[in-house]
Amino acid sequence: MKEQVKIFLTAVMFYTRIPCPTWVDHSPDYINKCTKYFPLIGWIVGIVFSISFLIFNYLFNVEIAIVLSILATILTTGAFHEDGFADVCDGFGGGWTKEKILEIMKDSRVGTYGAVGLLINLILKFFLILKLSPITNSYNLIFIFISAHALSRLMSVGIIYFGEYAREDASSKVKPIAVAMSKSDFMIAIIIGITPFLILIYSTQMMFLGILIPMILFVIYLKKYFEKWIGGYTGDCLGCTQQVTEIVFYLIFLAIWKFI
Repeated sequence: MKEQVKIFLTAVMFYTRIPCPTWVDHSPDYINKCTKYFPLIGWIVGIVFSISFLIFNYLFNVEIAIVLSILATILTTGAFHEDGFADVCDGFGGGWTKEKILEIMKDSRVGTYGAVGLLINLILKFFLILKLSPITNSYNLIFIFISAHALSRLMSVGIIYFGEYAREDASSKVKPIAVAMSKSDFMIAIIIGITPFLILIYSTQMMFLGILIPMILFVIYLKKYFEKWIGGYTGDCLGCTQQVTEIVFYLIFLAIWKFI
């Protein structure tokens, strides 16, 4: 049990800016093991967003609440996944070979593709949440946000489990990173990632199970795309996958809601 606590806290340290005890370090072995708790980090970030949204929506209005809640999640994660998304936009937008793409993604500066992609990402997320907020009660809304964050991180875990790590040298910008996981750990990640979604389905309608299909299809596409150009995934690719599939979750939820 003590080891599992340390593994979980390693996930908290690696994927968020939440303070952890000093005895938790960036052990490569623990970082590989903590991948199973990545969806649980989604629970934490989703709860942070939900609480922030409910408080700020009560104090101000829905538009301000969304902006401040997005800011709260960015502060919680240190823009970890947004940075990966921007780097992927820059790398795959500006590079035409594996070497060039990896070199661009390694660069800490944000280029035109990254800036435009990140802007569109945040604007789209704002308007999707704006459309989501009035259509259901606060209870369901909380589980919508938690499910979106947990499932999108589960999609990233899927790429780790089924994919290959693209960098095997010192070119990686962020090291160490999770590069493998066992079948049992993957099953644990699935259980953690899908639980809030099942609670949401139970309190709404079974039709929303359809959200999983486009999310999985997008992950399959992204995995093949990354493999085609760079031979696998990097940490930036995982961050990009999380951001894209979170948006897909909101999009499909709204699309299904329109026809029920």
